[in-house]
Amino acid sequence: MTSTSRPRAVRAELETLTTEAFRPELAEIDRLPTLDIARLMNAEDATVAAAVAAGLPAIAAAIEDIAARMSRGGRLVYAGAGTAGRLGVLDASECPPTFNTDPAQVVGLIAGGPEAMVTSVEGAEDSRELARADLDALELRASDTVVGVSASGRTPYAVGAVEHARARGALTVGLSCNAHSALAAAADHGIEIVVGPELLTGSTRLKAGTAQKLVLNMLSTITMIRLGKTYGNLMVDVRASNEKLRARSHRIVALATGATDEEIERALAATGGEVKNAVLTLLTGVDGPTAGRLLEESGGHLRAALAAAGG
Repeated sequence: MTSTSRPRAVRAELETLTTEAFRPELAEIDRLPTLDIARLMNAEDATVAAAVAAGLPAIAAAIEDIAARMSRGGRLVYAGAGTAGRLGVLDASECPPTFNTDPAQVVGLIAGGPEAMVTSVEGAEDSRELARADLDALELRASDTVVGVSASGRTPYAVGAVEHARARGALTVGLSCNAHSALAAAADHGIEIVVGPELLTGSTRLKAGTAQKLVLNMLSTITMIRLGKTYGNLMVDVRASNEKLRARSHRIVALATGATDEEIERALAATGGEVKNAVLTLLTGVDGPTAGRLLEESGGHLRAALAAAGG
């Protein structure tokens, strides 16, 4: 394809995408009062949850397979460009403080590397080869999962990541906001959240970005629930790395056990600040080392450890 025909082909392809469609009824939005524009945006955003709801069966199926891989030591890797890449990096970066995961367990890859988090890296999203190199740098294994994220569902970096990961035997998920996308077709699990045209034509950081954030929240959070990182709806694997999180840890133990402040502080001190271990000692009476052993034998699942301890 020549240098002049390639841009023409891309323009033609974009014109077929729902996320790129022009909305003539909004052509004079810039002349509206600010409050009216805000109301329009709010009404648009209100449609996103329903679009995600339509994709729940596909989302749940992907989570089941992701959790099975991760329970065997696999990693969860997000790969995307631009807004999609940034959302993946954000979700990955929030897993260690929320679920006490190793930083290498959930990884976000963005086309162009860390620099692309704050500035555009020219041409990075168009490179399948860059995606392959980024995954090879991680020494991708068959036990891993790669989630390609792309609003259009055609971004070469995301599609290339999924294709390369699948060829290596890893589980693959393609998350896009257009139906019949190349990304979904390339993946084991295709998740297509069709949110429709944007308020600003082609600005997929809006509804499409919101939809992707909601789905990524589900992928990571529900996977961690399946892996035993919670007890009920309590984040018992939270890492108490600052004053706020230490206070939250104390409160979580209180909610799980009903113990007094003094009892909680003693339990946390005896278990090195580990919330799960503290809950186990308070509910069963076992000591700190025993709590640690029971949790290790139970694969980190607090309910299973409680049952083993007779709690």
